[in-house]
Amino acid sequence: MNRCAIDDLRDEVQLRRRVAAPAASLRAGGLVAFPTETVYGLGANALDDTAVRRIFAAKRRPVDNPLIVHIASESQLDACLPVGYQLDADARKLMQAFWPGPLTLLLPAGPEIAPSVRPGQQLVGVRMPNHPVARALIAEAGVPVAAPSANLSGRPSPTTADEVAADLANTIDWLIDGGATAIGVESTVLLLESDCARILRPGGVTQEMIAKTIQRPVLFAADVFDLDAVPLSPGMKYRHYAPNARVHVWWGKEVAIASAMRAFLNREGDGTDAASLVPALIAPQDFVSRFEWRVPADRLAALPSDDYAAALARSLYELLRKFDRAGATDILVYGVDPAHGISTAVMNRLQKAASGRVRRVD
Repeated sequence: MNRCAIDDLRDEVQLRRRVAAPAASLRAGGLVAFPTETVYGLGANALDDTAVRRIFAAKRRPVDNPLIVHIASESQLDACLPVGYQLDADARKLMQAFWPGPLTLLLPAGPEIAPSVRPGQQLVGVRMPNHPVARALIAEAGVPVAAPSANLSGRPSPTTADEVAADLANTIDWLIDGGATAIGVESTVLLLESDCARILRPGGVTQEMIAKTIQRPVLFAADVFDLDAVPLSPGMKYRHYAPNARVHVWWGKEVAIASAMRAFLNREGDGTDAASLVPALIAPQDFVSRFEWRVPADRLAALPSDDYAAALARSLYELLRKFDRAGATDILVYGVDPAHGISTAVMNRLQKAASGRVRRVD
């Protein structure tokens, strides 16, 4: 694996020069991991089916799990769509409002898109990332880039280059280190239907933000999808984002959360004797200081209380991996109300990482 680091993200000339070799690798069928504003992606030429199939092999990803195509400019959108296809007015409004950014639109797939990108589907997810390295790489490559998260399938998504290397160092051609990602959870995936807009995966562009931009209703119904159907979007079908440790999430009133966590720590958990549990804790700073938690520093994450949901989104995947390395058997998470904003995406990821061990307590 070749690796390059980019420190100055503002110098466009330097960016294009530093990504020239990885971009050439992409054009030639190589796999390149790169930062976006959400998580690190594992990219291949979206027009080259052989290259795209390498993504599935490297990640050990189920072949019916579709990929998202990344573009650097609207001029690259034509290669993703059928010849002559006209975007509707709401699609245009969303692109103007949130591109570049963490919004993926499901659109009719053009004939140039590799079949493996959209297994069994006539739609393809497309987004324009809001990260200078990603945009420079895709522009320099001159092709749309198919890119899921750059991790082994089912594991927490990577938010740093080191996390990518831990999973994929022996299976990819290039890793571009652009520092830690800013948002920390994957993009919102949106399907525009005739009478509504349907969120298939919540992310950094929230339901409220979309509803302010377009006129049709914006719907999100979590975990009601047919698990036997071919998924339209990543994140709909398979176990995702999970560390080796068991994850447990409580949300609701603070005192009730503290009581539930203490009860868990003092009893048997998932068939494991409480005395043999090695717990880790993720919670707001105020919560950690208000209640005494005898958890060592390498298994304790006290996040800023004033914007806890956003802080949890940024650091969740990194912390899940960190606590695995620290030997935790069980990770206890102070959850957030999933009804609003970025909290919807955070709790969606925790629901999958915890295999359903998410409880509301009052």
